[in-house]
Amino acid sequence: MEPVQIEGYEVNPWTMFIKPVKYEGRTCSHIVELEGDFLCPSTPTDIIRRSCEYFGASFEGRQKGSKQLLNAKHKVPIIIDQINSIYFFPTTSPSVSGCIWVSHGHVTEYRSISAKETCVTFQNKQSYIFPISSFSLLNQLQRTALLQTKLEQRSEYRDRKFFYLKNRPGYMEASETKGNYTKNIFF
Repeated sequence: MEPVQIEGYEVNPWTMFIKPVKYEGRTCSHIVELEGDFLCPSTPTDIIRRSCEYFGASFEGRQKGSKQLLNAKHKVPIIIDQINSIYFFPTTSPSVSGCIWVSHGHVTEYRSISAKETCVTFQNKQSYIFPISSFSLLNQLQRTALLQTKLEQRSEYRDRKFFYLKNRPGYMEASETKGNYTKNIFF
């Protein structure tokens, strides 16, 4: 089945991966969703970049945050949309033209094909071979899971702190009981 040609694309909860392909002499993106394939004239990293912006953040900001949280420098996974838990990881450096972006949430299993190739199975039971070692893929899956865990922990901490502040006892109120005070005016 031929991919449907589209002009623009934003990553969504159904996006499984975005890989570069040569089309009419330039690098485009083959986008695979749970139930469809698309061909977009943008590069995979440009689609990821625009998707971050669509959800209110810059790609560089997402990378910088991931690097800080994971204490990592290269090939960091990023969160595209925290509300829908959309996390993607690159198979190589995003600056490399062959970089494939994979949705962490859709990967169900993987197996090594060779030293530099891994077969990845997604939630819809479809399998694809990617040019990445199984060791590197496992590392990327683990890093992405760690990023997701750390961000969820921070959200839970923030929610608990807000709940505590909202529901704390009113210790600032006066300790005496309300009584009738009379005014004594002296002339």
